Amino acid sequence: MSNKNHPFHLVELSPWPILSAFTALSMMAGMISMFHLLDPTLMFCSMTILGLNMFQWWRDITRESTFQGLHTKKVVNGLKWGMILFITSEVLFFVSFFWGYFHSSLSPSIEIGLAWPPQGIITFNPTEIPLLNTIILISSGISVTWAHHSLMENNLKQAIYSLMITVALGLYFTMLQGFEYMESSFTIADSVYGSTFFMATGFHGIHVIIGTSFLMIILYRTYLNHFSSSHHFGFEAAAWYWHFVDVVWLFLYLSIYWWGK
Repeated sequence: MSNKNHPFHLVELSPWPILSAFTALSMMAGMISMFHLLDPTLMFCSMTILGLNMFQWWRDITRESTFQGLHTKKVVNGLKWGMILFITSEVLFFVSFFWGYFHSSLSPSIEIGLAWPPQGIITFNPTEIPLLNTIILISSGISVTWAHHSLMENNLKQAIYSLMITVALGLYFTMLQGFEYMESSFTIADSVYGSTFFMATGFHGIHVIIGTSFLMIILYRTYLNHFSSSHHFGFEAAAWYWHFVDVVWLFLYLSIYWWGK
C-alpha cells in the first residue's frame, strides 16, 4: 500500500463471488427439487451456505471500507453510480410487470370475458390491508430519512432508534402481505389477473424482504459505530433501495389495488 499513487481500490482475490455463484446455482436446483420431489434439503443447505458466503463477503467489504480506508471519495463515487444503475435496472424490471398489467387491463381479451377484472376474480378491498401496507411503507420511508439525518448530525442514538422502527415496519409489512396472500380467493394460475397480481406484488414482497435484511445489517453496523457523518455510503445505499421499494409500492397500490378494482 505504501507505493499506491492513485485513489482507486484494486480489489484483492476473493473466494466469495465464485462460491456464491455456485451456491446460487445449487439453490436453484434445490428449489426445483422441492417443487417436483417435495424435498427441501438441498435448497435449505444451499441457503445456509449462501448466507455464510454473504456474511464473510460483507465482512471483507466492511473491513476495507471502515478499517483499512480503501473506500476513497473516488471509490465511493463509483459505488454510488453503481447503486444508481442497479436501482435503474430494478425500475425497468418492474416496468415490465406494469406493462403486462396495463396491456391486459386496458384491452381485455375475449378469453377473459372482455372484462377487467376477469369473470370470477374477487379482488382485494383497497381500503383494508393494501391501504394499511401503504401507510406502513410511507411511515418507514419517513423513519429511514430520520435515521439518515440523525447520522449526518452524529446523533447515533436517534439513528439506531429510527432504524429499528424502519426494520419493524418492514417486517410488519411482510407479515401483512403474507396474511393477504393466505386470504386470497384466486391464485397465480387464475387467468392473466392472477399472474400479473402475484408476479408484481410477490416480487415487490421479495424486494421488501431484501431491503429489510439490508437495513438490519446497517442497523448492526450503526450500533458498532461503523459510520460517520461524512462516510456512510452503506447506509445511503440501503436508504435509496428502501425509498425505491416505497415508490414501487405506491404505483402498485394505485394501479393494481385501487384503479384495477
